[in-house]
Amino acid sequence: MNASTPANDTPFCYSINSPPFKRQSAISSVYFSAIFSALGLISNFVAFIVLVKSFHRTHNRSRSSFLIFLGGLVVTDFSGLLVTGSIVISFHLTGFNWRSLDPHCHFCNFMGMSMVFYGLCPLLLGATMAVERFIGINRPFARFTAMPKSRTVSMVLTVWLLAGLIALLPVMGLGSYHIQFPGSWCFFNVSFEGSDQVFSLLFSLTGLLSIGVSFLLNTVSFVTLIKLCCKQDRTQRRRDHEIEMMVQLLLIMVIASICWCPLLVFIAQAVLSRQPFQVVKLLIGIRFATWNQILDPWVYILFRRAVIKRIYPRFNWSRDSIMSKYSSFSDTIRRFTSSSNRGSLN
Repeated sequence: MNASTPANDTPFCYSINSPPFKRQSAISSVYFSAIFSALGLISNFVAFIVLVKSFHRTHNRSRSSFLIFLGGLVVTDFSGLLVTGSIVISFHLTGFNWRSLDPHCHFCNFMGMSMVFYGLCPLLLGATMAVERFIGINRPFARFTAMPKSRTVSMVLTVWLLAGLIALLPVMGLGSYHIQFPGSWCFFNVSFEGSDQVFSLLFSLTGLLSIGVSFLLNTVSFVTLIKLCCKQDRTQRRRDHEIEMMVQLLLIMVIASICWCPLLVFIAQAVLSRQPFQVVKLLIGIRFATWNQILDPWVYILFRRAVIKRIYPRFNWSRDSIMSKYSSFSDTIRRFTSSSNRGSLN
């Protein structure tokens, strides 16, 4: 633990920002925390029930592995909202004194670790799922013919372990956790000095790298899957499950990018530019990131073949439907290209 304290005996986690904080703002209101936490917990609980039912019904090996990954993501999001939301809401309701309750910064370090752990886990899991789908679609023979469920579970546990090790680094001396405005939460110190700079960049670049890997591999997998679905070989197996998984994975990636990039880019920019730190921007970035935990579950709840067929019975993402859409799109491009060529020759 961070045992060093300043000369005035101020605990380390209060050495930069010391409670109580007198300023208040709308973005730090208890209503934001309560509404976000409630929406996220309900959404993830419903999604978990949906995933469990889907897991028991499925007989597809790759689909089972994908559902295990989604289950890990749901459990992570639910636990993160439960842990961090409980602390923040309890502070707003009771107004407890952090320095009296936590004189040695153990509680603050725990919350800081929770923020980092539950922040990185969804991004790392998204990248892992992208790798798994990339191998399954682009290199099917290089993949284990029937990857056991225990192997998938071990991959989820490995991601949790990696995120946990990163979250422990400030406690071990690389970076530091400090209480943050408005005094309801703790996070690592975003600074351009010393080990705080190293950890800030580590957190930001790990998240951005995960999003980048997901974007690259999912794009290649999506293009490959479209080509496979549009082949003229009528004897190929149906790929409805692959299409459903790919659509869900693409949506997860888009949501993660929109929700997390503002915070990750802001941290990297604040550290590298050496400009004065603006805590309001950090709070706004955290709010954006929280939406990831709220929106993710609705990808699994709504974007399933069974649900889409109920909403739009005529919708069909089978091989024949995709091939016809792809063929018409190709014909349009071909006609446009040929007309452009004729125009240039004239």
